[in-house]
Amino acid sequence: MKKILSLLSVFIMICLAFSGSAFAATGKAATHKAVAKAPALSKESKDCIACHKEENPGVYGPWAESKHAKNGVGCYECHKADKSRKDAQQHNGFMIGVIVSPKDCGRCHAKESKQMTESHHAKAHQFTGSLDNFLGRIVTGEQNFNLGCAQCHGSTVEVLPDGKLKGGTWPNTGIGRINPDGSMGNCTACHYRHGFALDVSRNPKNCGKCHQGPDHPQIEIYELSKHGIDFDTNREEIMAKAKTKNFVLGKDYNKGPVCSTCHMGATRQLPSTHDVGARIKWTLRPPISKVLENGEKKREDMKKVCSECHQQPWTDGFFQQFDDYVKLYNDKFAIPATSIMKFLAENKVTDPTPLNEIVEIHYWHLWHHEGRRGRHGAAMNAPDYSHWHGMYEVAINFYFMLLPAADEAVAARKDPALSAKWEEFRAKIMDSPEHKWKKGMAKEEAAQVIQFYQNRYGKEGGQ
Repeated sequence: MKKILSLLSVFIMICLAFSGSAFAATGKAATHKAVAKAPALSKESKDCIACHKEENPGVYGPWAESKHAKNGVGCYECHKADKSRKDAQQHNGFMIGVIVSPKDCGRCHAKESKQMTESHHAKAHQFTGSLDNFLGRIVTGEQNFNLGCAQCHGSTVEVLPDGKLKGGTWPNTGIGRINPDGSMGNCTACHYRHGFALDVSRNPKNCGKCHQGPDHPQIEIYELSKHGIDFDTNREEIMAKAKTKNFVLGKDYNKGPVCSTCHMGATRQLPSTHDVGARIKWTLRPPISKVLENGEKKREDMKKVCSECHQQPWTDGFFQQFDDYVKLYNDKFAIPATSIMKFLAENKVTDPTPLNEIVEIHYWHLWHHEGRRGRHGAAMNAPDYSHWHGMYEVAINFYFMLLPAADEAVAARKDPALSAKWEEFRAKIMDSPEHKWKKGMAKEEAAQVIQFYQNRYGKEGGQ
């Protein structure tokens, strides 16, 4: 027994000697890592926190857990304002601005701010200056509040003489907001204040709060696409990784892509970007789709993203199908429909007031709702949106709503010369090969079509 105790004493002494030498060599206990001391908060921010911690725990709590807090960035560092600033106001002894604009964020995040303010996101307010705005302000009567289009697109925030923000124009979290300091855009549309958590900004539903509905159903398309189902299946794993700065496709994760993966995220070949249009070839917003400036280069960058998960033949084939779809929409429906509306306007069949005649409403739905749904469906690999919610509804509108409404509008003028001019113009459209079917097929041709489907699906297939 004495021998055992003696050996145990020797073992303990050796262990103590080893741990002591480790401490001497490193200046710290061997079993503990040194903890970096967080930068101290400024006196101004400490004063802010003293009140807001009690009065607004929903402001303080997210900030206290944020990277800003861990790096000594407090309330005053973001909200401080020069007294010459239009929206500067005295607040408990400090000169502050309520709105933190991209220009303010750019003091620390210069690259991200520049990319964002040069993107279409920052210019989103311009789109509410189109017929969308007429619908919102005049037709539906939303001009006295900002609860519709402006909460996504943004609008001008007006400032009262004392620097306070004018009610009705504020609050406004639209991504294309025009700020009192003259800057365009709104970082907090995606990076929710006051936590600015990365996983919130990368959550697909963050994009879906604006990119949804009858005219741009990207979130609905995504959620039932293979990408969306993959994400939903692996949600916990992906969102855990999305909390971190290291979120590189092909390196840190390779399944469950989110919206930002394709449109903004870093890959092994590409850096991240805050310009959401940096990888998009077409603009699908207007009546007739157009290739954007440097569109082919942007497409090549998008293919680089795809290549992290897909082989080149698959990627090339997919984008060929998409391009062919957009060209079909343009050539068969959008260009003819737009030329019809131009004819009616030039010949004073329609009056200058927008959207007050049924033919204008049909045209609006054709491109703004049905056409966009189809084009976005094709872009995001959603067959049902490409066809039933897309090109099918475009075709039904064109043949059975827009054209008859144009016929009636011309006939209502009771002008024989105008009617003859219209018939000649209409015939040039409808005599083209893609529209000839509307006049009726020959008996033999119709029988061939029916036989084709009966051979494929059985006797009922031709009905």
